[in-house]
Amino acid sequence: MPLSWAIQTIADQAVNIDFGEVIDAQVNQRVTSLAAAIRQQNIAGVTGCIPTYRSLTVTYDSVVIRQRELIQALELLLNTDMLHTPPRKCWLIPACYGGDYGIDLASSATCLGLTPAELIEIHSAQPYRIYMIGFMPGFAYLGGLDPRLHLARRTSPRQEVPGGSISIGGVQSAIGSVAAPSGWHLLARTPVKSFDPQREQPFLFNAGEEVRFVPVSEHDYQTLLADRHYQPEWSLLP
Repeated sequence: MPLSWAIQTIADQAVNIDFGEVIDAQVNQRVTSLAAAIRQQNIAGVTGCIPTYRSLTVTYDSVVIRQRELIQALELLLNTDMLHTPPRKCWLIPACYGGDYGIDLASSATCLGLTPAELIEIHSAQPYRIYMIGFMPGFAYLGGLDPRLHLARRTSPRQEVPGGSISIGGVQSAIGSVAAPSGWHLLARTPVKSFDPQREQPFLFNAGEEVRFVPVSEHDYQTLLADRHYQPEWSLLP
């Protein structure tokens, strides 16, 4: 059954397409497919697409396209079979768990009734969907966390955690990008820079892609971190 949607004006030059209150992979796929279709159609006047868990904000230049015209173009995409799953990457993300790199690993394992080794095994055993990029540049919110790892966020957030921190909070996992405050539980750290303003493409990840965590040693982490040209491996999803 097609997902319901509603288009709302949220600013002078922005509209929001909302797909309801449910957060799941099907809804998020609809969001990312619509964003891809808008880019493919190359609608004159559209200046940006900002995907979230369950909605898409479209910004536009009102000198080039009127709001009514934009809404009609969006309705055409939504009402016809023009939304298809775009090619998506699955990133292999090296993760150094525990110690100074994941200071909450042991305490999180205790709270969950697991050993640290069991927590690492569960956390790195499955792919995660990138639902959205937000909070800080390149910060990736990940869906698909195993229910055995669901853990309420910290009651006292830290004022700053290192960039590259891999964490869990509630029913989600996340990959941090830059040093920032956090109330999530820190399990590991990756040498991958999901945001680098010096890179041709500053943002590494896109909403709708997937990541898999690959446990690595501290030595391997430091080696990859020191390699200025290092980029994580990826493959196209079927």
